[in-house]
Amino acid sequence: MTKFATESAVTPELLAKYEPVIGLEVHAQLLTRTKIFCSCSTRFGDAPNTNVCPVCLGLPGTLPVLNKRAVEMGMRAALALNCTVHEHSRFARKNYFYPDLPKGYQISQYELPLATGGWIGIEHDGKTKKIGITRLHLEEDAGKSLHDGFPHSDVKTYVDFNRCGTPLAEIVSEPDMHTPDEAYAYLTTLRQILLYTGVSDCNMEEGSLRCDANVSVRLRGAEEFGTKVEVKNLNSFRYLAKALQFEIERHIGVLESGGRITQETRLWNQAANRTDAMRSKEKAHDYRYFPEPDLLPVHVGNAWLAEVRGSLPELPAAKRTRFVSSFGVTAYDAEVLTATKELADYFESVAKAGVPGKATANWMQTELLRRLNDSGKEITESPVAPAALAKLIELVEGGKITAAIGKKVFATMFETGRSATEIVAAEGLGAQVGDEAIEQAARDVIARNPDNVAKFKAGNEGVFKFFVGQVMKATKGQASPQVVNDIVRKLLS
Repeated sequence: MTKFATESAVTPELLAKYEPVIGLEVHAQLLTRTKIFCSCSTRFGDAPNTNVCPVCLGLPGTLPVLNKRAVEMGMRAALALNCTVHEHSRFARKNYFYPDLPKGYQISQYELPLATGGWIGIEHDGKTKKIGITRLHLEEDAGKSLHDGFPHSDVKTYVDFNRCGTPLAEIVSEPDMHTPDEAYAYLTTLRQILLYTGVSDCNMEEGSLRCDANVSVRLRGAEEFGTKVEVKNLNSFRYLAKALQFEIERHIGVLESGGRITQETRLWNQAANRTDAMRSKEKAHDYRYFPEPDLLPVHVGNAWLAEVRGSLPELPAAKRTRFVSSFGVTAYDAEVLTATKELADYFESVAKAGVPGKATANWMQTELLRRLNDSGKEITESPVAPAALAKLIELVEGGKITAAIGKKVFATMFETGRSATEIVAAEGLGAQVGDEAIEQAARDVIARNPDNVAKFKAGNEGVFKFFVGQVMKATKGQASPQVVNDIVRKLLS
């Protein structure tokens, strides 16, 4: 877990005196082709105001029609987050007035959300902690205001309504987090689950995953919450952690100086490395919620719920556990290899080809992922297919080539797309040292190292690797590692 150490104006003693309380509200754009209440495209990057129609522009006389796929996506997310999906839920009008909200209200869910009462487990400081999920509800996104000329006086604001009406799942956590690191771990885990389920592409740069943080502090041991502040539209994991750290220290500073915290909404100012006040915090009654009269309540029957539940993939936590038990990899390996569903699928394809899981994990982490990272490629763009990597590992594990030669072969495979067998044959890289030559090299190494021979005979198994390494060096890496192991052990014994 990443630690976010910052230069603090608050002493460690004061930080220890107070307990931060953090809850996150995450908005995830759902991966539907069309908007939630009309048939306009949700495609990102099109020319401004081209994916719009009378419905999503809120023109008089238009009626919304609910996108069934958006409800299914919300159900998938809710089930993956261990929520209870309710048989009946209802949309409401949330009234507020922004230039990018053409109807003057947002269609959301309020009293009867789609799902409630879930949780996810996060890994933090070597421990697993459950973070509660209060609710998951569906709503439409607003448009996007573009400010030209800011921060100068002649600012012009333009509005792009393409995003208006894109379906969102808002996921509200319980206030169960107490450090910026825990919030970072929660958001990371939540994003991974949403990606695995195919609910959202979670692209923060394109705004398809956005986070608002609620933060307060209280004296340690106190039960009553302090006054909370909301930090809006955090579009980076690092900004989330930095904004929370700033707010925690700001709250403590205000309280210690005898002041009072104002309940308000603030924005993270990255240039100044601080939060700035935006507006006083609205409460539910400010939005004047009432049931949406143009939409029927949502009914989720048992058959539909079972169908969606049956379509869920294996989730990251379950996959990590299975990789450790089925393929013999370490917990760390499993965490790395399940970072994305595509990476996990690649590993499983290689391991299921019949090569050892631990060897597969090692080759992927030391060679494949390093080269993919250096070349800016994703695992789905790998020039080395799973079957090709499995064949290379088979050659190394079977003693046909050494590990050092295998790394050179892999580099050529990555650059050219050629198979390991083809490269080994064309370049004469197979193990070329006979058993007699290996035995002679082993005898020479043993004769030169009587002290290590004595250590081995005294039970120091660790020096065995020294002898193997020296023999491999003497044979210029072209001896079969397995044969070297066998001969050295026979001579030492």
